[in-house]
Amino acid sequence: MNYADRLDQAVLSKGNPCLVGLDPHLDLMPEEFTAVRDPEATRQECASDVTRFLVGILDAVADIVPAVKPQLAFFEVLGPEGLAAYESVVAASHERGLIVIGDAKRGDIGSTAAAYAQAFLTGGPGSDPATLCDALTINPYLGSDSVQPFLEACDAAGAGLYILARTSNPSSAEFQTQGSPTLTERVADAIGAWGAERLGTCGFSSVGAVVGATHPAELVALRERMPHTPLLLPGFGAQGATAADVVGGFTEGCRGALVNSSRGILFAARDGGNWKDAARQAAQQMAEELSQALSSPA
Repeated sequence: MNYADRLDQAVLSKGNPCLVGLDPHLDLMPEEFTAVRDPEATRQECASDVTRFLVGILDAVADIVPAVKPQLAFFEVLGPEGLAAYESVVAASHERGLIVIGDAKRGDIGSTAAAYAQAFLTGGPGSDPATLCDALTINPYLGSDSVQPFLEACDAAGAGLYILARTSNPSSAEFQTQGSPTLTERVADAIGAWGAERLGTCGFSSVGAVVGATHPAELVALRERMPHTPLLLPGFGAQGATAADVVGGFTEGCRGALVNSSRGILFAARDGGNWKDAARQAAQQMAEELSQALSSPA
């Protein structure tokens, strides 16, 4: 099944477009995870803490949200043991019926791009299909030949892509809004063209775009420019974007976009409170805020 169709079904089933970013900042993890604070701990001990923490988060939110987004950097910092933890978390996410978006932001040319695509989407020798992503974030800065291997992998695996278009970080305008048309607009047009060849029955394509929720006016314009593109909207919560800021990224109800929150859910507990309960409550609150904003008259 086309990735966009699977995603659309998952969002409609849960009734909200919440995406939980799995960014296990070691210094923010609850106090019960002692290895990540112990300078004498091994990487395996730290990776075990990360796995246990994130599986606990999955158990807390899996019946609320449709999708999760593990950020590779926080696993890579723990070396091979961290990558094994990443695969365990991806498999645990799939076991709970969640869409998994690998947040790797990979970008390269030729055989290197093909190897990245194989690693995350189609699988290398001996790969466990349960550890592969449903979709992957990529960086298009190197041009269309750097994107093509990922598109081919998506076609082979029924997977999706989220291509960086307008990112949420403060300095993104240094490159992305320059020129006429801007770099963002040129990337958006390319995303639309790639996606036109990969439409699902739901009307959206398997080629998505990352657009920061911290740019609400540009979000509206980019949604108009890419009417069939599923959007991934980072910046909600800890980065300052509100439910009202993301409304322009949606097409009908909760369809057409995912809104990401990472720290606001993972580390919602305060003063040593129950971190699973706090994460669940934060996810429920996010879902309610988005549902209310998306159902309100324009």
